[in-house]
Amino acid sequence: MVRAFIMVKTGAGESEATVTAIRDIESVVEAHVVAGEFDVIAEVDGPEVYDVLHTASSSIQGLDGVVDTKTYFALDD
Repeated sequence: MVRAFIMVKTGAGESEATVTAIRDIESVVEAHVVAGEFDVIAEVDGPEVYDVLHTASSSIQGLDGVVDTKTYFALDD
């Protein structure tokens, strides 16, 4: 199992709608609106690195309101 944290930057006023849409994605374990450089942090699990990257690049980046993402893979269990 591969776990990653996807940091999401949204357009102004888009955080609440975006986090709701992200939570509906099957591989998303948790998602939260946060303060700081990014607006939403999503925790994602997948069987392979490719699956997590697909979630980031297709499922999350394809949502309305998403401006940018950064993906960080967990290195511990």
